[in-house]
Amino acid sequence: MTNLNCIITDDEPIALEILEDYVRQVPGFNLVAKCSDALETMSVMRKEKIDVLFMDIQMPVITGIDYIKTLRNTPVIVLTTAYPEYAIEGFDLDVTDYLLKPFSFERFLKAIDKIFVKADRRSSPEFTGGVKEPQNYLFVKSNHDLVKVHFSDILYLEGMENYVRIHCENGIITALAKMKNMEFRLPAERFLRIHKSFIVNLEKVTSIKNLVFNIKTKEIDTGNFYRKNVLDFIKNNSQF
Repeated sequence: MTNLNCIITDDEPIALEILEDYVRQVPGFNLVAKCSDALETMSVMRKEKIDVLFMDIQMPVITGIDYIKTLRNTPVIVLTTAYPEYAIEGFDLDVTDYLLKPFSFERFLKAIDKIFVKADRRSSPEFTGGVKEPQNYLFVKSNHDLVKVHFSDILYLEGMENYVRIHCENGIITALAKMKNMEFRLPAERFLRIHKSFIVNLEKVTSIKNLVFNIKTKEIDTGNFYRKNVLDFIKNNSQF
């Protein structure tokens, strides 16, 4: 089997050093990059073919789980975290293992065994290797629960400082999240941010007049900062 290209991502320098030391002791692994956040990881993965991703869960700007949910062709993933309560957020992801910090080299090797098993399965003739079906839902924190929200049910999202109100066909879900993270998690081909406080589901928009989006009885004006993006969207989707 050829070497597996891997990335380790963690915002804690010590954690990065430990993982780097562990990875370099394992034959068959090629460490492509060490990243301090998900955005840096994204940049590397656009340029390199990555087979394995070690990803911390709690990081600034975008969590590891939120980033993984954006991937179309996912590598083999191992989540690392110091907070076991966050591991449940990855239950809908095809994650190979969870490593609870601090973890020993012996525990790390157990994860490595799982990685090689999965990598061998993917490279076998029986593995189809097709493109992963696009995810049509997301999970959000609402009160103390994780609530599953289908994209097709969303009308629009409304930002409320540290909360987001998700206006759906059958009601409103108040999620503990920021608009920036929600925008990152939603598919760009289906959702458009038109204001610092509003993201609209393009499938639910009935009309646009003078840069005002109409969704059922709701009218949402375009914010000045998002005016160019909205004009580009209208230009690209208009026959006139």
